[in-house]
Amino acid sequence: MTVRTTAKQFHAADGVEDWRSLYHVVSAHFRTGSLAKGAALVNEIGRLADGAEQQYLNIDLRYAGVTVSLSRRDIGLAQRISAAAKELDTPADPTAVQLINVTLDALVGAEVLPFWRALLGYDQIGDDYLADPARRGPGFGLQQMNTARPGRNRMHLDVAVPHDQAEARIAAALAAGGRLVSDAYAPMWWVLADVEGNEACVATWAGRE
Repeated sequence: MTVRTTAKQFHAADGVEDWRSLYHVVSAHFRTGSLAKGAALVNEIGRLADGAEQQYLNIDLRYAGVTVSLSRRDIGLAQRISAAAKELDTPADPTAVQLINVTLDALVGAEVLPFWRALLGYDQIGDDYLADPARRGPGFGLQQMNTARPGRNRMHLDVAVPHDQAEARIAAALAAGGRLVSDAYAPMWWVLADVEGNEACVATWAGRE
């Protein structure tokens, strides 16, 4: 039987200070400043992960840095990647990790999800979620709506951020002209809106366990 590792258990481990929980994964961003340095880190991660029984591994290489996502169970691999990054002098930047989902309010999800699956070319996970098979685009989920709400947007972004970065992200959004719609479910999520009422949620793992 698969033993579930909670976000709290992951963060209690030694050597994972570079990593942050974002929904079902943990992510770390390492600033490299060049493709060559980033490629060196990716090559080392490939060596460390080769033959390992990791549950999930996603690597995004850009000029400025490398973002790595793992399952919360892969504590040992996270520790080894952080050690390798330190050896290569590529510091972690927790403020640079996030996970974005697009969420659609739906009255009958089973009737609308096939359309979005075909349109996006995504894989279906469960009854109400779609994921990019190439792991490039944001996730797409449905939120149950009991009655139609005319005049209100039915699609919004869910932005998962590190638990220790949520307040700064919210403050920046408010300073940029946004407003707080609700903090009733904080720290799981806060609902914000722009000046025209378009909503988005800032979410963390805290409070979900």
